Amino acid sequence: MQFRTLQDIVRLCEERQCSIAELMIVEQVKETGVSREQVVEQMTAYYEVMKEAVHRGIHEDTVSRSGLTGGDARRVYDYLNGGETAAGSHSTRAMSYALAVSEVNASMGRIIATPTAGSCGIIPGVFVSTQERFGWSDEQMVLGLFAAGAIGYVIANNSSISGAEGGCQAEVGSAIGMAAGAVVELRNGTPQQAMHAVGLALKNTLGLICDPVAGLVEIPCIVRNGLGAVNALAAADMGLAGVRSAIPSDEVVDVMLQVGRSMPSEHRETARGGLAQTPTGRKITEELRRRRENQGG
Repeated sequence: MQFRTLQDIVRLCEERQCSIAELMIVEQVKETGVSREQVVEQMTAYYEVMKEAVHRGIHEDTVSRSGLTGGDARRVYDYLNGGETAAGSHSTRAMSYALAVSEVNASMGRIIATPTAGSCGIIPGVFVSTQERFGWSDEQMVLGLFAAGAIGYVIANNSSISGAEGGCQAEVGSAIGMAAGAVVELRNGTPQQAMHAVGLALKNTLGLICDPVAGLVEIPCIVRNGLGAVNALAAADMGLAGVRSAIPSDEVVDVMLQVGRSMPSEHRETARGGLAQTPTGRKITEELRRRRENQGG
């Protein structure tokens, strides 16, 4: 790729007079050696999987194998359809869709890791709900995914998208930033506005630990996806309104790496700290252990 930083993306887009999505498509064609049509076709297939996961999570049973989670997406969706919500209909819909995809993941369903399985609900939740709100075509949404991919590429190469390496800020935080920047572009914001939205989103999740109860991608991961979708929409609105990240977004990405490295191992996907080690977290872990032993016997 000809870009390594978020500011590189802005510069190249301005020089070429193109969108972030177009920049990413051209660079991906060069990187992979396949045709533009094949690159777009693959991304289109990914978006179909995202939409299917949203639909399944809302309309089908998604109780996880552990029995710990499932059904919250439908609860929020029913609440949305019952009247006015505190967060507003679009935010609540994005939340329910993000929960839906995360619950499909926990129930061993088919999802797209965006950028990881632990953060798989945020981009689909934001994209599908926003598409419904503004009436955008699938083709437009696929372009949005390329924009999100360019942002994710920079974060992954300059920081981390791994919870084991950088905490939940690396997974959920990255997904929020990717979604926020892409929504800015989808709503005709400038590349500079999109990158400010990324910085604003990432700053809001700095230091977020990865503390899965019983080591499962369920508690608190699923709820963080739902709330992350709302954060992404808020960061996009800030960027579109002209709010700037006082700390350059690339510096925020660098700080995310530093913060992740300084986290104790207990707070990086080991289930040995945070919510996983609360009295209730330990009780859940022990109950699941006993259940596995009984099933094994």
